[in-house]
Amino acid sequence: MNYILMGPPGAGKGTQAKKIVEKFGIVHLSTGDMLREAKKSDEVISKLLASGQLVPDEIVVNMVKKRLEKGDVKKGFLLDGFPRTVNQARELDKTLKSENMKIDAVFFIDVHFEEAVKRISGRRVCSCGASYRVDFIPPKVEGKCDACDSELIQRTDDKENVVRDRLDVYEKQTRPLIDYYKNMGLLVNIDGLKSESEVFEDIKKRIIEAK
Repeated sequence: MNYILMGPPGAGKGTQAKKIVEKFGIVHLSTGDMLREAKKSDEVISKLLASGQLVPDEIVVNMVKKRLEKGDVKKGFLLDGFPRTVNQARELDKTLKSENMKIDAVFFIDVHFEEAVKRISGRRVCSCGASYRVDFIPPKVEGKCDACDSELIQRTDDKENVVRDRLDVYEKQTRPLIDYYKNMGLLVNIDGLKSESEVFEDIKKRIIEAK
């Protein structure tokens, strides 16, 4: 079982990815996590992420290629945040072919522009890994983490102006992937305006039906 999870920033891909990998016992391959780890030691990546621009294909593709060479992905994987351009998708196809693997389905969680802005700009995070939404999942004490009482922060790439830039980049460079995977017969549309549990049930149903 090899899947790709797509959708604009704010679609809830991270939340759904955790549910999917836990339910089906596959490996979560998040390029967002890979890049956030890399930015700690790479100034170029750090600046690109802070500005909301896409990291060059070559950097991301090489990261994913190396990860797909590890043995744990043989039991199945979920790609979250990759590919983001048609060029990346083509490179992924080549890599998978060389590893004798294939993608079984591409789940596209669709959320409109303004809802995505609202969701992301309202996000607050803690250094312990906890995450909150000021309008939907607020902490018990404003600005404080429920788990460890540390100060919550708004990530630079979650600020509204950066979010809008990220969405503009998404529309121009990532939207064409919808047609790419639709033409391959792999695209599965998911309504991202439903509740988290309803979105997961829709995805789960499709995976079980395809087995």
